[in-house]
Amino acid sequence: MHPNDPKLRSFIEVDSSSDFPIQNLPYGVFFTPEQPDLRVGVAIGDFVLDLTALEAAGLIRFDNANAVFAQSSLNAFMALGPKVWSKTRVRISELLRHDHPELRDNMELRRRALVPRKSIDLHMPIAVQGFTDFYSSKEHATNVGIMFRGKDNALMPNWLSIPIGYNGRASTVVVSGTPIRRPRGQLKPPTADVPMFGPCKRLDFELEMGVVIGQASAMGEMLTEQQAEEMIFGFTLLNDWSARDIQAWEYVPLGPFQAKAFGTSISPWIVPREALEPFRVKGPAQDPAPLPYLQQKHAQNYDLQLAVDLKTETMKQAAGICRTNFKYMYWSSVQQLVHHASSGCAMNVGDLLGSGTISGPEKSERGSMLELSWGGAEPLDLGNGVQRSFLEDGDSLTMRGWCQGNGYRVGFGEVEGTIQPAA
Repeated sequence: MHPNDPKLRSFIEVDSSSDFPIQNLPYGVFFTPEQPDLRVGVAIGDFVLDLTALEAAGLIRFDNANAVFAQSSLNAFMALGPKVWSKTRVRISELLRHDHPELRDNMELRRRALVPRKSIDLHMPIAVQGFTDFYSSKEHATNVGIMFRGKDNALMPNWLSIPIGYNGRASTVVVSGTPIRRPRGQLKPPTADVPMFGPCKRLDFELEMGVVIGQASAMGEMLTEQQAEEMIFGFTLLNDWSARDIQAWEYVPLGPFQAKAFGTSISPWIVPREALEPFRVKGPAQDPAPLPYLQQKHAQNYDLQLAVDLKTETMKQAAGICRTNFKYMYWSSVQQLVHHASSGCAMNVGDLLGSGTISGPEKSERGSMLELSWGGAEPLDLGNGVQRSFLEDGDSLTMRGWCQGNGYRVGFGEVEGTIQPAA
């Protein structure tokens, strides 16, 4: 049976509302207090399947490679290529099936290989080699453009022709749960004659998906649609924290710099691209038609639901502030990657692409505080008299994402970050 078959069942009981059914099998890196060595596993229900234990027992084998999963990141596994990714996913799925005895009936191996998720600590899943952030939601770009330039000039002249992006900082990409310290930078309020240096006052989140590149491309070469698709290992939730007031002063003429360099959070689970195949959809119609190198023959968007919750220090329960969908993205992840390499830029195993803020057509689908509060003019009501225009110290921001199947969901877990005061 294909690993995506909705009829598949595991011998491990998995609730239909779980993010991690047998049809998903997302990869992560973890350790336990009893075994502090970092290693690779996949999530299945309320457990993590320790792939290091399966590899050591000979249940998973690789040609010309050993200890692939006894690693502190997924990079060594990703470097083996898409054929190995697919073969391995088929094998893991087989071992977890309810009707397959190889692991099911080996109680000693089950004891070693199946670890309760509540007893593990999750680590950064990949060693990020480079980080590029895009600006590919038409709704988001239009909202921001209206705020700063008015309706008649909302989209810049190049936006409908090219996936806009900038190179960010790989050194400050962190795993979910890592606190985010409020950045300091140069600020110039509209009423000031000269800039000052101090803590950001308009701290924001950006709801994005992270695209994990699992194969390298050579410097000087372009990519086809198929090559780019095959280079994508998987997807993860991504929050590209943003200091709006620092950005407003620094972004002309070269774009964001320190306003985006202080922190980017990702979820600890990487959902394989293959697990998202049943949820492929066509993206929005592109008009004018992209240049030939950016044109797509296949549907490259995904029906992937996204939700954002915000909890302040005084709140007992988080408030939902955004519900949107990845399918709205004007430029697909494949188009972003094709364009990234089009100049001859070499891509590396472990590169991370940020989709750009994901917003939809409705107000409740806006993927940033900047849009939700309309630049601070319309503060969000979180209940019990609590309002927010931008994030304050102590605020905790959580993003979740999932694709809904027939009787199961392919989920991404969550990415959370809590704001700490400036140093």
